[in-house]
Amino acid sequence: MQLQVNNSPFNQEQVDLLNQLLPKLDGTQKIWLSGYLASASIQAASGTLGAAQTAPSAVPAATKEVTVLYGSQSGNAAGLAKKTAKALESNGFQVNLSSMSDFKTNQLKKVQQLLIVVSTHGEGEPPDNAIAFHEFLYSKRAPQLNGLSFSVLSIGDSSYELFCKTGKDFDSRLEELGAARLYPRVDCDVDFEEPAAEWLQSVINRLKEGQAGAAAPTVSEGTAVAAVESSYSRKNPFQAEVLANLNLNGRGSNKETRHLELSLDGSGLTYQPGDSLGMFPQNDPALVDLLLEQTKWNPDEQVTINKEGDRLPLRQALIEYFEFTVLSKPLFEKLAALAANKEALELLEAGNREQFKAYIHGRDLVDFIRDYGPLEASAQDVVSLLRKMPARLYSIASSQAANPEEVHLTIGAVRYDAHGRQRKGVCSIFCAERLQPGDTVSVFIQPNSNFKLPEDPSTPVILVGPGTGIAPFRAFMQEREEIGASGPAWLFFGDQHFVTDFLYQTEWQRWIKDGVLTRMDVAFSRDTEEKVYVQHRMLQQSKELFAWLEQGAAFYICGDGKVMAKDVHQTLVDIIEKEGGMSREKAEEYLAEMQKNKRYQRDVY
Repeated sequence: MQLQVNNSPFNQEQVDLLNQLLPKLDGTQKIWLSGYLASASIQAASGTLGAAQTAPSAVPAATKEVTVLYGSQSGNAAGLAKKTAKALESNGFQVNLSSMSDFKTNQLKKVQQLLIVVSTHGEGEPPDNAIAFHEFLYSKRAPQLNGLSFSVLSIGDSSYELFCKTGKDFDSRLEELGAARLYPRVDCDVDFEEPAAEWLQSVINRLKEGQAGAAAPTVSEGTAVAAVESSYSRKNPFQAEVLANLNLNGRGSNKETRHLELSLDGSGLTYQPGDSLGMFPQNDPALVDLLLEQTKWNPDEQVTINKEGDRLPLRQALIEYFEFTVLSKPLFEKLAALAANKEALELLEAGNREQFKAYIHGRDLVDFIRDYGPLEASAQDVVSLLRKMPARLYSIASSQAANPEEVHLTIGAVRYDAHGRQRKGVCSIFCAERLQPGDTVSVFIQPNSNFKLPEDPSTPVILVGPGTGIAPFRAFMQEREEIGASGPAWLFFGDQHFVTDFLYQTEWQRWIKDGVLTRMDVAFSRDTEEKVYVQHRMLQQSKELFAWLEQGAAFYICGDGKVMAKDVHQTLVDIIEKEGGMSREKAEEYLAEMQKNKRYQRDVY
């Protein structure tokens, strides 16, 4: 991506100089320069890196001990925290690495150097394993932390209104408690590898500056990268061959749910039940052609797609590289500045917040250009504003022990009408309509330590997974069958119709017959006059369900996080309150203790 006057804070002379210099720098030089500029900015108290706040930086304590805490829902923040710990250890630091749920809060006042890596879940909420620590910091029990230096790496998605809110919460609250920033907070979007690597580089440099009698050497790029990368990863995905692509729904169903089988042969990739697979999709060529028609851009025009200066024909770049199906607030603001119709700027005024939210919901770049175009900018200017196509994460629906060199997915095709056009989910329709056996797709494994079977295979498990939320529980059952798990298993599954939407029905029935699955309760909401969902089945079995909990059962939820997971959570609290004869407060404490002990886990989206 080349700098432009309209996409940067520089004047034309500065842009020309920077565009001459930056392509000539190698990776080590770029990382060194970013760290140097950020450090100079901190010392001058006049700037930050990315979206970080400006504040006097802490002089790091003369100690080799660093605590790294992470809060993670899907595994991104956990993975970055572990890589951070490895990089620190390779540079001679003693590291205490812990999820926030496992960290003993009474130890916080003893910590001198703290690094926080945290994602934001849902609509600005902390991830499940960060909730208790977040509540503690904002409670009256939180201690003064005048001796603490810290830095926050925040992971989020700029298409959400409350981008990186949890990281911002931790950053501001630690400052309120008297702690000083070792290095400013860095807010990462879905393409987080590069800013995360720069944050890590800069943090290590600042920590080294604080070592008594030590100079402040930079970390070699090789050291940092070795700790952050593996052979196949998000940054270097594996090209997996499609082995099978089947529709799981029967004829006449309102839904289309794809069962996708991919080959991992030769990749060396491994996974565990509960992990996710990341997939890089492509945009619908028909939608790209609609955008090109709307803008009158030349589809064969060569455009620069990244900081390295790589170039592609415009149409190919829009299909393979850029995301334009989401109108985030940052993108809308940049487009509004280029739009011929200045009414777009009016939507950004303070009094129009609700109208603005209503407008961007479900709309894309084509909609914006139709409503406020044309844009007073070139194709290169506009694509320079777009973010790289983010990977989509899907819960893995297979056990590698049962399916060596393969990985299976369960993907619901998303199609709907809105704002006068048919809309299609980018990745789900890429899989449903355009991936055929023999094709390849770019994938990587996303470990998820927050959604795992109990270490003791005799532990009872209760699984709640309506719709495509069934995916990881298929993996759980395959794994339990392979290892001969002795503990009982109970599944709650729901969908619209028994005849057409009972996903993997024959497999569940076989597992029931063979004793791998102890019992199964189903809810098909459109087969009865009154809609019945999984939480209603839970209530019907409340006495036995609570008995399982009292026997040490682990409880799992997978699926829709906006409605279903919240309803199931509240129903579970209701059951504990009723069957346990507890107050509401005690029931919530009971469930919080289950979560702390990893007996209550969620994989929601």
